[in-house]
Amino acid sequence: MDNKIQKEIYAEVLETLINHLKKRTDVQNIDLMNLSGFCRNCLSKWYLSAAEKRNIKINYDEAREIIYGMPYSKWKEKYQLEATNEQLEKMKNNSD
Repeated sequence: MDNKIQKEIYAEVLETLINHLKKRTDVQNIDLMNLSGFCRNCLSKWYLSAAEKRNIKINYDEAREIIYGMPYSKWKEKYQLEATNEQLEKMKNNSD
C-alpha cells in the first residue's frame, strides 16, 4: 500500500472516530481518558497541531468545535456530567 492511500485510510478512520464520538455524547471525556489515555480535547489539540504544521491558522476553540460538532461550552452545558469520586480517583491513579 502506498503512503498516499494509507493516509487517506487514516483520514477516513479518524473521521469515523470523530463522528462516532459526536454521536456518543453519553461517553464522558474523563471515561475516555481513564480507559484510553486520550479524549475529545486531546483530539482537538492534535487537530490544532496538525493544522499549525500546515500554516493553517485556527485556534483551540475552533479545533474543539470541529471535534465536538458544536462550541465546547454548548457541549459541556448539554452533555458533560459532574465527575464522580470514582472517576476522579481513577484519573489520579492513572497519572501517577
